[in-house]
Amino acid sequence: MQLFWARFLPILVKRGNVSLKTPIAQGILQMKHIRNFCIIAHIDHGKSTLADRLLDFTGSVTEREKKEQLLDNMDLERERGITIKSHAIQMEYGYEGENYILNLIDTPGHVDFSYEVSRSIAACEGALLVVDAAQSIQAQTISNLYLALENDLEIIPVLNKVDLPSANPEEVTDDIVDLLGCRAEEVIPASAKTGIGIKDILDAVIERVPAPEGNPTDPLQALVFDSVYNPFRGVETYFRIMNGEIKKGQKIKFVATDKDYFADEIGTLKLTQHPKPIIKTGDVGYLITGIKDAREVKVGDTITDAANPTKNAIAGFEDVKPMVFAGIYPVDTEDFEELRSSMEKLQLNDASLVFTPESSAALGFGFRCGFLGMLHMEIIQERLEREFDMTVITTVPNVSYYAFTTKDRETPIIVNNPSDLPDPSTLDRVEEPYIKATIITKSDFVGNVMSLCIEKRGQITNQTYLTTERVELTFDMPLAEIVFDFYDRLKTVSKGYASFDYAPIGMRVSKLVRVDILLNAQPVDALSALIHFDNAQHIGKKMCEKLKELIPRQQFDIPIQAAIGSKIISRETVKALRKDVTAKCYGGDISRKRKLLEKQKKGKKRMRQVGNVEIPQQAFMAVLKLND
Repeated sequence: MQLFWARFLPILVKRGNVSLKTPIAQGILQMKHIRNFCIIAHIDHGKSTLADRLLDFTGSVTEREKKEQLLDNMDLERERGITIKSHAIQMEYGYEGENYILNLIDTPGHVDFSYEVSRSIAACEGALLVVDAAQSIQAQTISNLYLALENDLEIIPVLNKVDLPSANPEEVTDDIVDLLGCRAEEVIPASAKTGIGIKDILDAVIERVPAPEGNPTDPLQALVFDSVYNPFRGVETYFRIMNGEIKKGQKIKFVATDKDYFADEIGTLKLTQHPKPIIKTGDVGYLITGIKDAREVKVGDTITDAANPTKNAIAGFEDVKPMVFAGIYPVDTEDFEELRSSMEKLQLNDASLVFTPESSAALGFGFRCGFLGMLHMEIIQERLEREFDMTVITTVPNVSYYAFTTKDRETPIIVNNPSDLPDPSTLDRVEEPYIKATIITKSDFVGNVMSLCIEKRGQITNQTYLTTERVELTFDMPLAEIVFDFYDRLKTVSKGYASFDYAPIGMRVSKLVRVDILLNAQPVDALSALIHFDNAQHIGKKMCEKLKELIPRQQFDIPIQAAIGSKIISRETVKALRKDVTAKCYGGDISRKRKLLEKQKKGKKRMRQVGNVEIPQQAFMAVLKLND
């Protein structure tokens, strides 16, 4: 319907059949000048810098506001030089005598934040696919491209960093042409640092990205694609209007929670928020309703008019699938409720965080959290400490397994925590999640990469030479093996040239055992891990050695043991600090010294029976650095 109006409206207006003052005519003309697009690329290919140049060129920022990584407003993002959250911003640009509104969403590039990318893509009609002219196409480039193509986005290829001495524009352009099936002239050479090609990119967005579709006269239908928590104003919801319009003060309804609110403030997202009385079809904006409870706004939900609701909710994006699980506990058990509140607020800013309450004999009450990967877990822990002033203990990360007992061989028991594993005498089999790992590297490092993957129980399924220099390797691997130190070691063996991406492919049977760590003969459930039987003794020994380095010495010997069931497979001892009780004896009979030493020995024995060992935070993460 919208395409019909877009095509025939000028003809009908010319003939006098339709007035430009009608709501549908006004709405179609307004939509014709809107472009919604995002930037997708592999990590460190220049997305945030390109966003900075687009903002400079369109005059969306003043000289005083200019700075590097302008849209990355977290200290963490600036320190690490990565984008963690997607950021939406509106620009205005004049093209061939007409003014256009460009809604840009800058997305993260790391594989752990692919959920942010999927949400951004759902709110757009086009995407700038940025490829580094020095590094060429990498694993995450391909992954994000497929995500965009599944959503029928118009792809505009951009060859970034053409000004670098190491750039190879002709060869990389050929790679892009092979990947997309486009013409070489459609690839825009650019340099986000120097500003080369920025005008061409903006012109291409207006010419190639289609205007949003929708009916301005239909009931309100808006997609929630992001939200942030403001301690003073409550939840700020970011939305894209598919049909209808939203007005300030209007009574609106969230379809998923079925709750009504008043739109206290609406507006568009420029560098700062710009309040507006009305936002129409195809546009992107923010909504403040005074919601204080973080759980009442769900990303992917549909906003509609409470009095005249839409009949169809928008098909949202897929629910997030956590890949790595770990426990997060407050250092002081009394802070549990404060930690819960902090986690809920953080979940609002990061919809890919999943958590449920759990308790541990060693650590008290806390949460079992699901993360998209190790970097995601690290970022969440750091954000809790920085933004909410919560000092937390994070347990050893693991993945989710399926256990089947001899009584019921069909119904799986989901094992998120090693302590959930049924007794070995009743266990029939354990299944673990497998992934399809895609690694793109230089041909010189193929042997090193294959050795690493085989060590991690990977099975090679495909090997393709993209060029004479670049190879794509595909492996089926257990997810548990990439959780620990895989990515760091991959970068090491390939001298930083390998790129990595993965996707889940289901569950497979594996021979897994639970390795328990005992400190002073007491099991520490937070340090237990499910490990493949072949690696159990080696990893148990390494864990004991690592813990020996990290656990501070006490007044008594501390035995550190690794055990499978009742069988001890490794042991180390943290030797006692020894007080010199004979220091006060100057000469005299030897029996006097012996008497003091025997008394000390008995005291140490009694102390070992009742003594508690305090475990430092580094010990819980020690297992991750076993190869250091």
